[in-house]
Amino acid sequence: MTRQPVIARHAEDLLGSAVAATAPVAGGDSSTATKLRLSSGSTALMKTLPHAPADFFHAEARGLRWLAEATPAGGVPVPEVLAVDDECLILAWVEPGKASSDAAAGFGRALAATHAAGAPTYGAVSDGYIGRLPLPQRPTDTWAEFYAVRRVLPYLKLARDRDALSAADASSVESVIGRLTTLLPTEPPARLHGDLWNGNVLWAGDGRVWAVDPAASGGHRELDLAMLALFGMPHLPRVLEAYQEVSPLADGWEERVALHQLFPLLVHAAMFGGRYGPRAADLAARYA
Repeated sequence: MTRQPVIARHAEDLLGSAVAATAPVAGGDSSTATKLRLSSGSTALMKTLPHAPADFFHAEARGLRWLAEATPAGGVPVPEVLAVDDECLILAWVEPGKASSDAAAGFGRALAATHAAGAPTYGAVSDGYIGRLPLPQRPTDTWAEFYAVRRVLPYLKLARDRDALSAADASSVESVIGRLTTLLPTEPPARLHGDLWNGNVLWAGDGRVWAVDPAASGGHRELDLAMLALFGMPHLPRVLEAYQEVSPLADGWEERVALHQLFPLLVHAAMFGGRYGPRAADLAARYA
C-alpha cells in the first residue's frame, strides 16, 4: 500500500486518526473505493465521488444505519459507518471470504430477520439514490401504488427519455401498471435493502454474508429476493430455502419474481442502455 495524500488527509480530518497507507479497491459502479490502513492498526473503506450531490453519501449512511438496527436480532450484517460528509463515506473494512452453502443458509435466515424488522411505511422519510440515479421515496398507502409510482414509472420515463427503450417496449411495461393491485399480494412493509443484487452481497472472511450499498426503504420483501435472482448469486437456492424456513413467502411468489425485476432492469436501462429495456418489456409481457 502507498499513501495518497489528499485522500489520506481528508480521512484523517473526519476520523481523527492518522492514515498510514491507502490502496485502490476494484469494483463499484458509482463511487471510487479506497482501502485505508489506520495508525491504530484498523482498516477502513473510503468511498468518494467527484461532484456528488450534497446528500449522496448521507443517504447511503442513513440506509446502512437503519439496516444495522436489525443486525442484533439476527439481521444481515452491514458495514459500520465511521464517518460521512458531502464528499465521502468511510466504513469499517469487511474482509472478503469465500462463498459457501453454510454461509448462504445463514444469509437467508438473516435476510428474513432484516425484513421482519419492518418499516413504518412503504418508502422512507427522505429520498435517496440507486447507483447515481435519484430514488424517490415519498411514502404511499399500498405497495402496489409505491411500486408503480416510485419504482417502475420514474425509470421507465427516464429510460424512454434516454432512448434506452422503444415506444413499443415502454407500452408493454405500462400495460402492467394498472394490474399491480391484483398481481401483488398485500403484506406489511418490510425493511428492504432495496438494491440487493449479487454485486452488493459480500461473502466475508468471518463466514457471514454482508450487504453493502443499500437503497433502503420500506417495501415488499419479494423485491429484495427478485433482485438476488436477477443477475445470479452463488448458492441462491440455499438462500431461498433457508429464508422460507424462517419466513415463508406468499403463494405464487415465484410467478412474481419477474414482476419485481422490472424496477432494477429499468434502472439499468436508464443507466447503461443495452438490452436491459427490451428485457424488461419481455418480462412485462408475461403479465399481459
